Amino acid sequence: MKVKNFALLAGVAGMLAACGGSSVVEPADLNDQRVFFAFNSSEVSEEANNMLLGQSLYMKNHEDVKIQIAGNCDERGSTEYNLALGARRANAAKKVLVNDGINAKRISTISYGKERPMVKGSGESVWKWNRNATTTVK
Repeated sequence: MKVKNFALLAGVAGMLAACGGSSVVEPADLNDQRVFFAFNSSEVSEEANNMLLGQSLYMKNHEDVKIQIAGNCDERGSTEYNLALGARRANAAKKVLVNDGINAKRISTISYGKERPMVKGSGESVWKWNRNATTTVK
């Protein structure tokens, strides 16, 4: 009977994987982990959510780790606007971790707005990399 139940569970797990189930992977290190955002948005995409849940898993397995999440933007918009948008992005990423059970005291946030681009230049091929929230260990 136990073998039959195991086979049934294995079959269900296989079906879920084939249907595009969650792809949460714990990173080897949290430094410079990035999640990316759409233009003018602080909404966490499904892909970003899965990456953040991987970071959460890392933090659950390393209870002494504290992190900082930095919100970043592309070069478009005013300095003030981008600082606010960067803060919303950092806080949106933090919210995913906190909602998954990570103590908020272990996570600080900061916004760099457009002041620290990951890639220099103009155009969507560059801007898409600069719209991110970057995690570093503190």
